[in-house]
Amino acid sequence: MVDVGEKNSTQRQAKATGSISMLPATLELIIAGNHKKGDVLGIARVAGIQGAKKTSDLIPLCHPIALTHVNIDFEIIQDKSQVICTALTKTVGQTGVEMEALTAVQIALLTIYDMCKAVDRGMVMGDIKLLEKSGGKSGEWVAEN
Repeated sequence: MVDVGEKNSTQRQAKATGSISMLPATLELIIAGNHKKGDVLGIARVAGIQGAKKTSDLIPLCHPIALTHVNIDFEIIQDKSQVICTALTKTVGQTGVEMEALTAVQIALLTIYDMCKAVDRGMVMGDIKLLEKSGGKSGEWVAEN
């Protein structure tokens, strides 16, 4: 693990995104909120938050971080039969929260898959990437389109 003990504590945040594509009928179940397993996006939101909090348990050399904020948003793109997940993570500390944001997105998307796999095993997750980060010695970074 990298020694971050000499680094200054600063406000840090990261935003990541990813998508899951599915059959139109699967998306309709999610939108209608009548999936037999419950509120798919609500449960995926909680799972994404839990994933962010457990990142250091999943990624071997990732520092445990005291997160000050995690937000998970979903955007439904009906014409593409897709759900976009965006995660925002924040902390005040000596290392960044990029891995927490990326983990939150992937766990949220995996939860959607898990809840809907009985009706659509062909769902595809993709476009998982860091959108931006701020704080620390390297400062601001924003992905190019």
